[in-house]
Amino acid sequence: MACAVLQFLLKTQSSRLLWTSLTASFQFSKKGYRILSPQNFSDYESIKQQYKPEVPEYFNFASDVLDKWTEMEKEGKRPPWPALWWVNDKGDEVRWNFEELGFYSRKVANVLSELCGLQKGDRVMLILPRIPEWWLINVACMRTGTVLIPGTAQLTAKDILHRLQTSEAKCLITDDVLAPAVDSLVSECQSLTFKLIVSEDQREGWLNFKDLLRNANADHSCETTRNQDPMTIFFTSGTTGSPKMTEHSHSSYGIGLTVNGRYWLDLTSSDILWNTSDTGWAKSAWSSIFAPWIQGACVFIHNMPRFDRTTVLKTLSRYPITTFCSAPTAYRMLVQDNLSSCKFKSLQHCVSAGEPINPEVMDQWKKQTGLDIYEGYGQTETVLVCGTFKGMKIKPGSMGKPSPAYDVKIVDEHGNILPPGEEGDIAIKAKPMRPFCLFTRYIDDPERTESTFRGNFYITGDRGIVDEDGYFWFVGRADDVINSAGYRIGPFEVESALIEHPAVVESAVVSSPDPNRGEVVKAFVVLASDYVSHDPETLIHELQNHVKKVTAPYKYPRKVEFVQQLPKTVSGKIRRNELRKEEWGKA
Repeated sequence: MACAVLQFLLKTQSSRLLWTSLTASFQFSKKGYRILSPQNFSDYESIKQQYKPEVPEYFNFASDVLDKWTEMEKEGKRPPWPALWWVNDKGDEVRWNFEELGFYSRKVANVLSELCGLQKGDRVMLILPRIPEWWLINVACMRTGTVLIPGTAQLTAKDILHRLQTSEAKCLITDDVLAPAVDSLVSECQSLTFKLIVSEDQREGWLNFKDLLRNANADHSCETTRNQDPMTIFFTSGTTGSPKMTEHSHSSYGIGLTVNGRYWLDLTSSDILWNTSDTGWAKSAWSSIFAPWIQGACVFIHNMPRFDRTTVLKTLSRYPITTFCSAPTAYRMLVQDNLSSCKFKSLQHCVSAGEPINPEVMDQWKKQTGLDIYEGYGQTETVLVCGTFKGMKIKPGSMGKPSPAYDVKIVDEHGNILPPGEEGDIAIKAKPMRPFCLFTRYIDDPERTESTFRGNFYITGDRGIVDEDGYFWFVGRADDVINSAGYRIGPFEVESALIEHPAVVESAVVSSPDPNRGEVVKAFVVLASDYVSHDPETLIHELQNHVKKVTAPYKYPRKVEFVQQLPKTVSGKIRRNELRKEEWGKA
């Protein structure tokens, strides 16, 4: 049955070589814009007609997709590109084809199962930057049936402790940077049995991953996994508590992300995709693992310590990257340069996700590069929900039309479908048949899981409008989660950090408009009487630094306003919506 899945994934794959496609797949209009035709479909209507995936009872992405691409490589049915092409600022480079990826990931699988004794269903927390080992460990967890829990390298000791205690992970893998933080809290983590460090050096109390990998056996039989067996857990932020554990199965991402790779990214085995997402987020799973490798495409990675627009532009010019995926913040930064001197000879397709992208940024990018930016919308709990696909008319500011994976509607508070033009909740039809590419649950929180469903629909928590042409438009979030430069930040986490400082009596955290990041964290703070007379600017910096130390640095409030009191409901709840409206009303 898994072979049938692969046949579906591959049935429109072209055997053309990349350089042939570059000359054949686009023409230039009088304005110099590149008119690109879809590679995997004829038009939007054909997408839903084509999309009829089979979900077998047993499925494992490593054995049923990646290993099949290895076979195709050996048969000469895939262009000679790497499966993973990794570079860094120092000039180091790694190129692995699917056969090499399989070889090394089997060795890692033996490290996890034989040397560490991990079994199917055991949880592995992985906190690494964009280094090749991150990809090997992802695949190895699939092979062993262990459940991967990715985390951003920006997590603090407090963040890591919460995640370890909540998830009851048995194994943690990280690097030299975060190892000291882990050592400071390990005594409080009863479930943690193994600590692996990816380092050239030895560290007391840790197993050295590179040594274990070097000596591991490369023979490993992939664990048999059912399509609904848990595969990965993402911590995603909420508004009223700590980050929730969102669980995905082997099929929800392993097969479900076909819609991203085949239709939105429009990839074939001749393409090279560069996704700039950090390793700790669901978007890295979307566009740095499943979507491209489903299609047999090459995943390109430039390990930058932080986003640098000069490096990005040089990389797009130097390497034969055909598809570029990044956040609106990145595009906003890139168009600040004069791109007329940049020659993106291979670049054919640009996509954006994580937050709405400004129409003026799309316009500037097209004027300077000749390329459109195709927007996509989804959540950690889903695969692509809506997108602008090649061949569709682009409506700047719109999220596009529903992906073939979902029946998307705008509904009211009772679950009734609203007509075009009326604002409501963006919802996915989940009854009578729940989409297989929807998250399985919030772990240990059945009430929260159930609360996301209303009538026949899964409620995304976002508000939107659909127009007469079937295009969806994002209005805002129904909850208070802040989305800054693609990072989801829960107000509760920031407020909890602030309240630990003696100067803070209480605070309310909301989003505030920002020209570069879309929105940033703003904190309204009620001060303790002893601090009212302090210098405001000095105190603001002190509070910002405090939050950076207490929680992940990206969560700190870039704006702080001192107030005498916070607006509240009769029951004493803070009216964040009122503060947010006031803040955005100034924009």
